[in-house]
Amino acid sequence: MAQKSQCDKCTGLCCRYFALPIETPETKEDFDDVRWYLCHKDVTVFVEDGDWYVNIKNKCRHLSETDYRCGIYEKRPHICRKYKHSDCDFVDGEYDYELHFTNDKEMEEYIRIKFENNVTEKQRAVKHKGKTRKA
Repeated sequence: MAQKSQCDKCTGLCCRYFALPIETPETKEDFDDVRWYLCHKDVTVFVEDGDWYVNIKNKCRHLSETDYRCGIYEKRPHICRKYKHSDCDFVDGEYDYELHFTNDKEMEEYIRIKFENNVTEKQRAVKHKGKTRKA
């Protein structure tokens, strides 16, 4: 009897989204731009190993809904060819993201905490304003 591969048990999870790196936000405005991504349906943002990514849930049009196989397997893009079984999404448990935002409200709260409730940053700004330069 042939042993089933990991792919035989899967529904093509790796073919149901794509994630692209984005610039690491630094300013309040940068974070608000990320919040804009999160206003869209089926979009999340995550941080992994210090790198920021936008994740878009959008199934590949070549994924068969009957057997979950690739309809262009022999001609699949390079990015699909270099995908390794060790990177497979068909694993137990959740990803261990440093940060994971699933909607704009989560990012709004993060911005509020990072920029408005950060006493250290406020204190620095107040101290900096209070200093006078000597000529």
